[in-house]
Amino acid sequence: MRYLIIIRLIIMNVLQNIFYFYYDGFRSMKTGKKLWLIILVKLFVMFAILKVFFFQDFLSSRFSTDQQKSDYVIEQLIGSSKETK
Repeated sequence: MRYLIIIRLIIMNVLQNIFYFYYDGFRSMKTGKKLWLIILVKLFVMFAILKVFFFQDFLSSRFSTDQQKSDYVIEQLIGSSKETK
């Protein structure tokens, strides 16, 4: 039981050191903050906005039950594997 407490303290210390390493690194950045902001904005655009407009729920628009959806997916998977062989 005592070893578990020691291991837990070591793990917490390592995680705390990792956190402070990145925290201090981001705090001292100048250009990097702008680059990270650009990266986060691009990710938001890719996953939030583009998904809404270009990637509608294909299965729900064509099938009404879960059984029909699963049958279609299985048919597509098996059909595509037969075509490639």
